[in-house]
Amino acid sequence: LLQPAVSVGNVGQLAIDLVISTLDMTKVGYFYTDCLVPMVGNNPYATAEENSMELSINAEVYSLPLKKLVVLQIRSPFIKNKYRPFCQTLLSWVKSSKCARVVLLSSSHAYQRDDEQLLGTPLRYLLTPDLEKAVGGLMQELNWKEMEKVAAYPGINDTEKVLHIPGGGITKRLFTESCSKGIQMAVLLKFCSEGDNIPDAFALINYLNEWLQLIKSEVNTSSQWKIPSSWRLLFGSGLPPALF
Repeated sequence: LLQPAVSVGNVGQLAIDLVISTLDMTKVGYFYTDCLVPMVGNNPYATAEENSMELSINAEVYSLPLKKLVVLQIRSPFIKNKYRPFCQTLLSWVKSSKCARVVLLSSSHAYQRDDEQLLGTPLRYLLTPDLEKAVGGLMQELNWKEMEKVAAYPGINDTEKVLHIPGGGITKRLFTESCSKGIQMAVLLKFCSEGDNIPDAFALINYLNEWLQLIKSEVNTSSQWKIPSSWRLLFGSGLPPALF
């Protein structure tokens, strides 16, 4: 199961858009919840006038059996105080659906990094203990950086470290609950700022592709991903004409 966190810059959601559009995934249903702001809109992945008027809602499920991949796309923010029930409902669905693994695409405020997090790549990962046993060695081979823990009380007690993901929405809660429930989950995130976050989405999806090889490529570039038709309305397009 691949899904986004509703986090700073909507980077995870934009990255999921690229996966659905590029792999031409089939919509198989929706995820019913009262934890998200209700919304409805046109088909964000329309390829012709005939399917442009199909309706989309706030949480939909897409499938690609050939790759044993299911994607949950979330398109609206959470209602206040609804994080906990959403996480509980989602993880119950994950278990009942027998999802082997969950990959959560997220982001975190770049301006709230500590000194250590300022070094090197702005991309990070987290693995639950159950998934660490299976793919931890691969992450080391890829030379990925694990999300650092930060001081719980900076300047007062720097020895006590905690996981801190500012701007990450449900990321921390979903990860910690997956750890306690024995669910194999990976979090992939990028430090970023609000604005035109399309480049951040490309960076995150290329990061994911290094691991899962959703599309075969020797060199990860933006041009290998299919841009959804709905992106023409983002940030005054924000994309060079060649990408349309």
